Amino acid sequence: QVQLVESGGGLVQPGGSLRLSCGASGFTLSTYMMRWYRQGPGKERELVAHISSTGSNTYYADSVKGRFTISRDNAANTVYLQMKSLSPEDTAVYICSAHSFKSDYWGQGTQVTVSS
Repeated sequence: QVQLVESGGGLVQPGGSLRLSCGASGFTLSTYMMRWYRQGPGKERELVAHISSTGSNTYYADSVKGRFTISRDNAANTVYLQMKSLSPEDTAVYICSAHSFKSDYWGQGTQVTVSS
């Protein structure tokens, strides 16, 4: 069964850090471009970051540039999103996705809440 499963979300205080993981099963991530999206309460889904299949190219939304880092471990079939200097505006469900010419897969998301 093809699945993407996110983990690592939770409650964190402003200024804190979290690392999200996105693990794949049923397919190999190494040929897929990977993305992290987020959707905050009452907001549209926003592309946060993406990384090419080899990891050589990355993109970040202006709102997270310099604070978030996307990375991948193809041997572990996992993609990560390291987040630091978190603020309440980062509160959202974070969703990972995998994209290739043939198919797209989406995870269910993990909740990140930034609050004191």
